[in-house]
Amino acid sequence: MSETTTMDRPAEPDWSTLTPEGLAAFQEAENRVRASVAARAITGEPDPGATIEWRQVALPGRDLPVRVHRPSAGGARLPLVVQVHGGGFVGTAAQCDWANSHLAARLPAVVVAVEHRLLDWETPLTAAADDGWDVLRHVVEHAGEWGVDPGRVAVFGESFGGLITALSAIRARQAGLRLRAQVLVNPGADVTSEAFDLPSTREYPCTPTLTLPQLHFFRKLAVPEGADARALSPLHAGDLSGLAPALVVVPTADPVADHGRRYAERLQASGTPARLSEYDGAGHAFLSMPGMVPQAEPARAEILGFLRQALGG
Repeated sequence: MSETTTMDRPAEPDWSTLTPEGLAAFQEAENRVRASVAARAITGEPDPGATIEWRQVALPGRDLPVRVHRPSAGGARLPLVVQVHGGGFVGTAAQCDWANSHLAARLPAVVVAVEHRLLDWETPLTAAADDGWDVLRHVVEHAGEWGVDPGRVAVFGESFGGLITALSAIRARQAGLRLRAQVLVNPGADVTSEAFDLPSTREYPCTPTLTLPQLHFFRKLAVPEGADARALSPLHAGDLSGLAPALVVVPTADPVADHGRRYAERLQASGTPARLSEYDGAGHAFLSMPGMVPQAEPARAEILGFLRQALGG
């Protein structure tokens, strides 16, 4: 993945008329910015106590990049955290270096950040969901090669990555893969049309980091005509019992805040331990913007503490 030292953001397109070619150009330009050194003024500096490298993972029918964070001090049979970035139709694992490298250094743990396939007209939500699950399963099945303890595994996702992470936690239960914890930060949990009627979406239809037109465009790509949106929505899953204990982090000034609130309520009602933690006044994607949003640092500290307790010993 290339990095640049400039912060020349592309103009936001008209989501209602955006073409496949226009989306591809926007993705390339936006992700170049997100992976840049200059962007760290917003996304935060990596923890000096961690090393970071790109690695290719051989998955069924494809190779996929992952961004691997390890404690500089090394260690064997470390806990594993599989993380999925946000964005949906944009985004890169590099935008999460601030949080992921900190977790790697301070837990300590190996944090594997998934560079999933981005949504476009030919790539629906199911592709990214498979990427998140397949990377998790691959690393656990090859734990010795990765230097991780397959008995101490957690998953962590932000926004669209929170959706992928929640789906992976459900698949893990179905496959008999035990997870110690799941961390969902401003997660999307509902890709049905009902999501547009949630109170938080009506209250915050246009924020600096997420707007209603973006949500409509996201849903158009994520759930093509004929797809079962409810089957891809953790909020509508039939059985949420027996899942990994969850920390659900919700910024209050977020169109999808009620996704996280209602999912935490459903987990609790199903008997799955779930802690809902709200950050007053923070907006969507705040954890990836510590240079602008002061609530990012206490949220990161809360995530570290939750995972340390879940993954210890």
